[in-house]
Amino acid sequence: MMSEKRNYGQFCGLAAALDVVGERWTLLIIRELLVGPARFSEIADNLPGIGPNLLTERLRSLTESGVIETAPVPGDGRGRRYLLTPFGAALLHPLLHLARWGMHLLTEDDAAAGTTRSSWGFLAVQAMIDPDQVPTVDESYEFRVDDEVFHLEVRNGTATAKRGAAEDPVLVATTDASTFVRIGAQMLAPFDAVVAGELKINGDSRAVQRCTRLIGLSNTPTPMRETA
Repeated sequence: MMSEKRNYGQFCGLAAALDVVGERWTLLIIRELLVGPARFSEIADNLPGIGPNLLTERLRSLTESGVIETAPVPGDGRGRRYLLTPFGAALLHPLLHLARWGMHLLTEDDAAAGTTRSSWGFLAVQAMIDPDQVPTVDESYEFRVDDEVFHLEVRNGTATAKRGAAEDPVLVATTDASTFVRIGAQMLAPFDAVVAGELKINGDSRAVQRCTRLIGLSNTPTPMRETA
């Protein structure tokens, strides 16, 4: 039985959703699990400031609500990890839209004082996709953000984000996590990042233009092609 908790007492879908995910830290826990299943210690390490007791409470509440579940850690018979249920995984697109909206609120102070992770770039690039700007050619764009590698694959008018390297990318962009987020938030133009040595792009200039339009950066100057 679910433990007693506060709720808005409203017959409204939004209020019902906020009853489950509206508490402080809850959506960030879900963000971590959208990246992939994680142990308690891994979630705690990636959310400094939450405190173990509060994290325990949030995980318990999300489990009771059917948003997350636990499963054994492969190769560790005693270990447990948290992962999203199909019901919880349905939060992906709402959270991507919220993240895209929130990018416009980021400031240089946030960049200087806030922490970031390269794995968040995989979610960020999904939030940046403009479905009205999907290229008409089938191709892939690869991003190397610190130790993370992911790519956007365009096939039959649909852009899909995938973990790992692309099979035959027409563009490879290499940068660090902070620069990637600053570019996505349009705090830093890709051209300026290239000039500053914070971003390296290898690819055909036309592919660069198609990629920047796809991820909503078409209003910023297009970087020149670099050779490998």
